[in-house]
Amino acid sequence: MKCIILAGGYATRLYPLTENFPKPLLPVKQTTILDRLVDDVSEIENIDEIVVVSNHKFINIFQKWKNQKVCDTLITLLDDGSTENDNRLGAVKDIAFAIRKRDDILVLAGDNLLDFSLKEFVRYFEKKHKTCVMIHRETSFEKLRKTGVAQIDDDFKIIDMQEKPEEPKSEWAVPPFYIYPTETLDTILNCVDNKKCNLDAPGDFIAWFCEKKEVYAWEMQGTRYDVGTLESYNRVR
Repeated sequence: MKCIILAGGYATRLYPLTENFPKPLLPVKQTTILDRLVDDVSEIENIDEIVVVSNHKFINIFQKWKNQKVCDTLITLLDDGSTENDNRLGAVKDIAFAIRKRDDILVLAGDNLLDFSLKEFVRYFEKKHKTCVMIHRETSFEKLRKTGVAQIDDDFKIIDMQEKPEEPKSEWAVPPFYIYPTETLDTILNCVDNKKCNLDAPGDFIAWFCEKKEVYAWEMQGTRYDVGTLESYNRVR
């Protein structure tokens, strides 16, 4: 299995903090957001490569980080070629850009902190061997309108999913953590080639994907912190 960490955004909502520095490398206590993800993923036995997708503007900063990073798992750094927010590829295109080898892929947003390990999520995927997403209960109606919302059956199979719905149909929120088996990779590439969804929104993609393939949900066993604004960054620090 390969792990793709999406780190190609420009984090304009955190300006001026991220105007010339990538959000995933912002410090949180004695480490960084990206280090926390990489350190956890590197302990998952069957993940043999971590692919970090950067943009061209910040590639040298990520390269310096990689040169200093001690990790037993192979880290590959990719430059998606974009130079500013206006010409960014978008999250879904960055996933397609990173699919170079035929393998199952774990996809993570590079700007999220977790207080639990991803190991159980990977074990759940190995049991189902279908596309899997994380879910967590969200009671705030306003927060549900700003995220993916899933409806599930008794076996935790997703029967419907909407991205940022005006009228959420459940309390199951879907954060940006996904596992795609090898046999679904062509569906991802086809979506990008034919612009089937908003290519800057992985949640919009998975909502489209749920109409084509079986997708199962795994309930998070802790808390996820989305570092999207200066306020949220200061809170997680």
